[in-house]
Amino acid sequence: MEVGKHTLIVLVVDEPGVLNRVASLFRRRGFNIESIAVGHSEVPHLSRVTIVVDEANTAVEQVRKQLAKVIDVVKVSDITGDEIVTRELALVKVRATSATRSEIIQIVDVFRANIVDVAPDSLTIEVTGDEDKVDSLLNLLRGFGIKEVARTGCIAMTRGNLGALQVEQKPSKTRTKGQKPS
Repeated sequence: MEVGKHTLIVLVVDEPGVLNRVASLFRRRGFNIESIAVGHSEVPHLSRVTIVVDEANTAVEQVRKQLAKVIDVVKVSDITGDEIVTRELALVKVRATSATRSEIIQIVDVFRANIVDVAPDSLTIEVTGDEDKVDSLLNLLRGFGIKEVARTGCIAMTRGNLGALQVEQKPSKTRTKGQKPS
């Protein structure tokens, strides 16, 4: 992760409007989100949001505390100082002629990326890695002519056994017919 960037992991209830409430917290305070990625988590009905912010322009601790107050937020963790694994996915459509295809394929192989679509005048490349790897590949492909880029934004996870967002699973209390709730 770049110096000056903070990575926040937020576990939220998987309901419509939650992402809007989280993003609005940043908007109201004039803080820029560098990257935001959302997906299902290992816990049913909860989603994991990875947010990367520039610490120079953001009061990160203030944001973390305010995020924790949002009604649908279950847990917030700032994992910036932890040992983390980060990844980003990008799809890159690049101009390709019969003369340049083999050179593009060699570059793709060096980056351990994949060609996911071949058209008469272009190649679509899928690359996964940290932000620097994706940026480096894009810089090399610019010389061929990039037609389109789609990036997911950063997703992150702490290394090792402990997860930043582990939530205690409470055993569900089952009732038999006619039994009163406790």
